Amino acid sequence: MPAVPFTADDTARLQETLTEVVADGATPGGVIVCGTTDGQREILTAGVIASEVGNAAPTEATVYDVASLTKVVAAWPLVGRAVDAGLLDLDAPVRDALPVMSGEAPSGEATVRQLLAHTAGLRAATRLDHYRGADAPLHELLCREPLEEAPGRHRYINRGYILLGLALAHICGRPLDALAAELWQGMGMRSTMYGPVGRDPHVAPTEQRIPGASRIWGAAHDENAALMGGVAGHAGVFSTPNDLAVYAQALLDAYETGDGGGLSEWLRASLVPQAEIEPGLDRGLSWILPAGGPVAYHHGFTGTSLYLAPAAGRYLVICTNAVYHGAARTRIAPLRTLALKTVSATSTALWPSEALDE
Repeated sequence: MPAVPFTADDTARLQETLTEVVADGATPGGVIVCGTTDGQREILTAGVIASEVGNAAPTEATVYDVASLTKVVAAWPLVGRAVDAGLLDLDAPVRDALPVMSGEAPSGEATVRQLLAHTAGLRAATRLDHYRGADAPLHELLCREPLEEAPGRHRYINRGYILLGLALAHICGRPLDALAAELWQGMGMRSTMYGPVGRDPHVAPTEQRIPGASRIWGAAHDENAALMGGVAGHAGVFSTPNDLAVYAQALLDAYETGDGGGLSEWLRASLVPQAEIEPGLDRGLSWILPAGGPVAYHHGFTGTSLYLAPAAGRYLVICTNAVYHGAARTRIAPLRTLALKTVSATSTALWPSEALDE
């Protein structure tokens, strides 16, 4: 089936809105890449990377901290590979994929499926700093925690993906960043990596947490990922608009052709709703799914987003460092809303409010 092309009106509206949110102070600058399985590719830019690098405009090669896009760019595809290889069972407790633990481990009874779908009932607030100096490994500390509620209800929980990252490293016998690097290299994503990365002019800085202190630049913005050395299942990945577009293209190609070494089957299974986030919005395995809609998407706290419209053969990438301005990050919401409507190829549809799980 031919892909639905982005029209000149589509890209004009996206460019206008990107320019407006930059002018409004929501982000120093940003890049949008929208493309199709038929080879269309449009790159839109506005603003600057950051004042620290002068007047340099962002490009498709600018490196961004993608924050929670780590969940769908690293953890999710690696879990899919492990399931396909028989190393993970979606409906088995995650403790089965971790080093042996003695005693009760209530949070370790959460299944891989529940962790992916944010329905495990684990503690929602993640503060790994509370475990400084602990005398047990992190996976055991997390698994020993009591549940906050019975499994089933959707609550966005980072610690579930931290456990998934630890489980992947254990069952594969290799560090998470090495597993991810091999995956990305095989997909042609040559500028995607776990941090830290250098404070180079092509790397977008993020937040200044204390006035007068150095800005976070090239290190994971997420504090829990930073405590884990920058390598975690929920955050810590750096990528470029170009690489995220390459990734989206690979997912859509696998979906369309049924190829991709199990990727097609994994993506299709992941687009089946697992829990309601709010009326009109569901969670699949990792991905957010507008109920009855043709789109899957995910956001990153720093100001990034990735949208897929498999049936239409469309994708859309947003890369900004909107967290540079702290609370102003919320002002990129109009851009995200327009992106969701645009990539769906049904701009007249009525959409629910976008979930801001990041």
